[in-house]
Amino acid sequence: MNQSCDKPNILLLMVDQMTIRAMSIYGNPVVKMPNLEKLAAESLLFENAYCASPLCAPARFSLLTGKQSVNINAFDNASEFPASTPTLAHYLRSCGYATILCGKMHFIGPDQLHGFNERLTTDVYPSTYAWVPHWDKGASYITSGVTCASILEAGPCVRSMQMDYDDEVEYRGVQKLYDLARSNREQPFFLTVSFTHPHHPFTIGQDYWDRYSHTEIDLPTVGEIPFEDLDYHSQGLYFAHGRHLHKITAEHVRHARHAYYGMLSYLDDKIGRLLEVLDETNLAHNTLVIFTSDHGEMLGERGMWHKHHFFEPSIRVPLTLRWPGRIDHKRVSDLVSHIDLLPTLMDILEVDDVPEKFDGQSLLPLLQGGAVEHPIIADYLAIGPCVPCRMVRIGNYKYMYTHGKDEQLFDLSDDPHEEKNIASESGCLQIKAKLKQSLHTSWNPEEVDQRVRLSQRRRIAINNTPGDSPSWDYIYRKGDNERFVRNRQVDSTKGKFQLPRTSPIPPDLPPLSQVQIDNAMREGVLP
Repeated sequence: MNQSCDKPNILLLMVDQMTIRAMSIYGNPVVKMPNLEKLAAESLLFENAYCASPLCAPARFSLLTGKQSVNINAFDNASEFPASTPTLAHYLRSCGYATILCGKMHFIGPDQLHGFNERLTTDVYPSTYAWVPHWDKGASYITSGVTCASILEAGPCVRSMQMDYDDEVEYRGVQKLYDLARSNREQPFFLTVSFTHPHHPFTIGQDYWDRYSHTEIDLPTVGEIPFEDLDYHSQGLYFAHGRHLHKITAEHVRHARHAYYGMLSYLDDKIGRLLEVLDETNLAHNTLVIFTSDHGEMLGERGMWHKHHFFEPSIRVPLTLRWPGRIDHKRVSDLVSHIDLLPTLMDILEVDDVPEKFDGQSLLPLLQGGAVEHPIIADYLAIGPCVPCRMVRIGNYKYMYTHGKDEQLFDLSDDPHEEKNIASESGCLQIKAKLKQSLHTSWNPEEVDQRVRLSQRRRIAINNTPGDSPSWDYIYRKGDNERFVRNRQVDSTKGKFQLPRTSPIPPDLPPLSQVQIDNAMREGVLP
């Protein structure tokens, strides 16, 4: 990295729930993403980048603060993001940047700016306590209305709520770049453009669906695993996602993956347009472009869907950095985390006056041609298993711990698809002990469990107070609260705005009582 430079503009391009397993820049031979391929070829590409939590809000809060999600009480998608917590936007403002947010960031609570000078859109999801999990009620209790209906309904559409949102995000992001270019001011900018695709439901316009032949859509590498052979974490998500209510066939899987691939091409066009504007306005030469996703997507691997898992399709994220003439364009295999981005940018800008130590580590040595080495930690504290879950990766080994339940250890060099749990093998006891010690450093699962449950009870009590619930949604234009998901069920709301409109799909398997689900979680066997 050439350090003799002025402050760069920073363009953060974020997507939602994009798994590297479906990306051409990470080896998928089917998906067509020419604009991202060009960006990656001009960037430093991280082959082993991880989010700090496989869930939207905690992952984003960690990225913005450089802190592990558990250390800022970012437990789930209804965890308040305190206004007193400094973010990347605050730090960059102190460095003289104009800070602008365009698109999704899933802020929860009264502060809907968190250091950004401007916000160009509303959010696609609610800012309230409407989606608080309730561990005291068990694995099948969810408040967001997420089910596997989006898999059963997958296919092309005329219009969707997500398309409404992301078309607006693209338009306003492009317009802001034009405005910044013609302002003639010397102030650098930090512009975040954050899309909601390819988050489910699995549907996209016919033109993007038609970019792929249905027969070329590949099926998951690891097929569905019987419930009794799943780890405890996955068993909890089996119920939380409503997998016990529906039979998902191979053709359902292929349809969902087909739509997902179409969504990737849709996003690629939007990212290409933003990069095109950077070029035509002569901003590209001194703009650091960061591309990433908040987390991944299981996309049918192991028979599981959505995020919430520590398995590679869910926890690993795409990450590229492009700064022409300043950062080499190459691929690196060093292990890095989203929480490393903030300390890295502070080092690039030579900022050392920060109020507290980051949990992440600066990647500046790597940008300068060296290497970095540190454990990668991720937490999961939301729906499904209803106990603290944590993951650590050191070198080729990854250890996953579900408190009071089970543990898993994988050697990713020999087992990249995590099919063989070697946690109980005698030859692995030493490496397991090393990872386990790293995982428990400054982390007490009993204390975390109590803190999470107390937080849930408090937020549920507030949300259940009679009368109008507090609304902290950022309203950019009239009607935003009616056009996007607020204090309502996710799948039914998205179905309402989809064209053709979709209706809730009734279960095609016999429902289970709460007692039956609790017994299944305790015994590890379906009734």
